[in-house]
Amino acid sequence: MKISNEWSPDSWRRKPLRQGIAYPDEPALAAALTQLGELPPLVTSWEVEKLKELLAQAARGEAFLLQGGDCCEQFADCRSEPIVAKLKILLNMSMVLTYGAQRRVVRVGRFAGQYTKPRSSDVETRDGLTLPAYRGDLVNRPEFTAAARTPDPALLLRGYERAGLTLNFIRGLVDGGFADLHHPEYWDLGFVKFAELSAEYMKIVGNIAGGLRFLETLAGRPLDELQRMDFYTGHEGLHLAYEQSQTRRVPRRSGWYDLTCHMPWIGNRTCQLDGAHVEFFRGIANPIGVKIGPKTEPDELVELARLLNPANEPGRLTLIHRFGAKEIARALPPLIAAIQRTGQTALWCCDPMHGNTRSTRSGRKTRDFQEILAELDQAFDIHRAHGSLLGGVHFELTGENVTECIGGARGLSEAGLEHAYLSNVDPRLNYEQSLELALLLAHKMAGADSAV
Repeated sequence: MKISNEWSPDSWRRKPLRQGIAYPDEPALAAALTQLGELPPLVTSWEVEKLKELLAQAARGEAFLLQGGDCCEQFADCRSEPIVAKLKILLNMSMVLTYGAQRRVVRVGRFAGQYTKPRSSDVETRDGLTLPAYRGDLVNRPEFTAAARTPDPALLLRGYERAGLTLNFIRGLVDGGFADLHHPEYWDLGFVKFAELSAEYMKIVGNIAGGLRFLETLAGRPLDELQRMDFYTGHEGLHLAYEQSQTRRVPRRSGWYDLTCHMPWIGNRTCQLDGAHVEFFRGIANPIGVKIGPKTEPDELVELARLLNPANEPGRLTLIHRFGAKEIARALPPLIAAIQRTGQTALWCCDPMHGNTRSTRSGRKTRDFQEILAELDQAFDIHRAHGSLLGGVHFELTGENVTECIGGARGLSEAGLEHAYLSNVDPRLNYEQSLELALLLAHKMAGADSAV
């Protein structure tokens, strides 16, 4: 297959587009995209480049990537409480993983832009009525009415505004000291009632606090660089017209930057070599991710890596594998070998959520905590056995007390899912399950005996 080297922000429009959206009002769509293109960027190129440096460190084993957040954000959750809750659980998890891995943790939140989701069908039918599928708040609304399910260009502007508000609040919290390692009480686990989780977490916090005091005593001064933690944002770059609208050149840098977020990724459904998404992503300067699954062939992955990272730039490409606990042992080793054989540089990251989704007898989508854990356990062991390195994890989670994934220390059952099942799309880990997962991962990464 021959790929043209010529690229522009709109060259994807000449390629086959998967998961495309049919807007009935084309002039309104064009007007919304023009307006988006005139608005300030949501992130900056120097933030993007800093993240790329950190991801290069993670690929070398000097840092570890933690990606986490909502399956599909909703505009209604652009409120202080849900945002703070997500920030807290990512801080909690990164504190635990830093302690276990003895490496810097790079935090990339699935927030401030994760407003679209791919769907297996363009339509949904209920009681004989067929309507467009819900594609996320950036496109349409979840209510099953013709008006709500019609793609609305005005939602693109609303999504930009909600992303900007979320980013502004997070930056204000971080710059104001909310993420200060000296004050983990700002993001304490008072809301976690399971005693064993809380006790182990507080022991880790105490050990880290003691280490900080010791280092500052040796230095004879406060370590100011520990007063804040950097946060970056990422989302699936599904809606290419939206991504294009915020893609631009910046002064004193070469190339084009997608400034809707720091790290966009290509989903497993849209990573075709000759497709529109690969065409768009190959031309932007951001660090990018690509989801790979059980059907990904070694030769296909090699060509995908070559297209997306032709200069073999460290930190540029993250391969996010999502196989499922039953498939990873078969599917992952040949892909590792293919990348090693060609000498391509990539950060390997495990998404143990998407390959382990199933439906209950009542039709609810859920994920089993033990299967999530089993895939993670195998991912670490497989990479180690093949001389590779798992440098990151990718979770769909929330800082709220939802009941969407079964299992965990509390043993949530299928019957218990109805208590607080809030997701409109995919099930998420709740705050206790997320913390438990981080603690088990920390044991694994530290090389200690554990139940992982």
